[in-house]
Amino acid sequence: MNRRFFVMSSIAGLSAAQTTRTNASPNDTVRVAVVGCGGRGASHMGAWTSLPNVQLAALVDVDDSHAERYIGQLQRRNLNPVPTFRDIRKVLEDKTVDAVSIATPNHWHTLQTIWACQAGKDVYVEKPCSHNVFESRQIVAAARKYGRRVQQGSQSRSSPALQEAVQKMRAGELGDVYMARGLCFKSRNTIGKTPVEPVPPGVDYDMWTGPAPLRPFTKNRFHYNWHWMWDTGNGDLGNQGIHEVDIARWGLGVTHPTKVSSMGGKFMFDDDQETPNTQMCNFEFDVAGKKKFMSFEVRHWLSNHEAGIGGEKPGNTIGNTFYGSEGYLVIDGYNKYYTFMGKEGKPGPSRTERDTHFENFIKGVRSGNSGDLSAEIEEGALSCVLVHLANISYRLGRTLHWDEKTWTVKGDAEANKMLTREYRKPYVVPEKV
Repeated sequence: MNRRFFVMSSIAGLSAAQTTRTNASPNDTVRVAVVGCGGRGASHMGAWTSLPNVQLAALVDVDDSHAERYIGQLQRRNLNPVPTFRDIRKVLEDKTVDAVSIATPNHWHTLQTIWACQAGKDVYVEKPCSHNVFESRQIVAAARKYGRRVQQGSQSRSSPALQEAVQKMRAGELGDVYMARGLCFKSRNTIGKTPVEPVPPGVDYDMWTGPAPLRPFTKNRFHYNWHWMWDTGNGDLGNQGIHEVDIARWGLGVTHPTKVSSMGGKFMFDDDQETPNTQMCNFEFDVAGKKKFMSFEVRHWLSNHEAGIGGEKPGNTIGNTFYGSEGYLVIDGYNKYYTFMGKEGKPGPSRTERDTHFENFIKGVRSGNSGDLSAEIEEGALSCVLVHLANISYRLGRTLHWDEKTWTVKGDAEANKMLTREYRKPYVVPEKV
């Protein structure tokens, strides 16, 4: 297993891998292609058609109707249409394209990013940047080898409010921060059961399937509901939850876990969903001989709020709580934090301010310096490792003991086999990038 993985570089070594566009003028136009024209891709297109000196260069989607809908949106905004493609590789051949922003299903993120790095493009890739642990190493290896700026779509990393919250914890304002809790309580209804049917007209289903096994087409394996299939998604832990897992790891100041345990299941619904709709995950870390702890929970239906996250009315509870010896800090959503200090729980520092994550990516592209990225790909990849290990623990029904030096699960051949997958040719994530 060790021979299959590249050794991750240290974050401190980012400045050594800078190429092209270094010291580019702020007035230089950055041309970005959007890959994946679903719901999240709309935010990408909105950013690249709104930021100064940034130009939407092309749209890529395997479903012609999706690309046509985006073209219609451009026209309604009195913006010029752009070329559309089904295959990202057509865009990567275009020397005038500086970067790609990837909003495709999870199973495509790493391979498309590697292809883009090999083509000399910078990359904004949605979370999770990898579909398995092997891919977390390979995506970083590609960014390093080709000296590209690669940013995961963990937008909270670019929120001045959350940056301040982490700085205050680093400065010791909460005392000894020993535990973080991530919450993903979202009211998700059943997806039901859908029959096998012909592939819709205008859809390249082979290209959509890509690295995953080619299954008969059903609507529940296609748009959005792919999140709940192991071939293509990572459940809500790897969908909404990766945001809170990343924030928790960031706030605790930890990297690799020593121990991972997850339990849960599918409750209430009898449908096509394969991933759990209720899941609890625990992670233990060793920081210079001192233990830190992280917990994360997915709930799919009716739920209470916690720590004031989500307000007083019923609804989703998305956020984090950090516990220290002198108080606790709450992150509500992506861009807001507040604190409660001492045994009396007196209100302490707080702040709300939106993120500038797309702007941050363009800054890194212009400077040619990966260190300017607030969610540089190694940070994203490390957080994804936690997601993948927790899902392996859940699927195997046992605790995993992780060895960060070898990137293997100690004494568990079955778990180590699940660190990667059998790729469908020719869509293979390479062992040598």
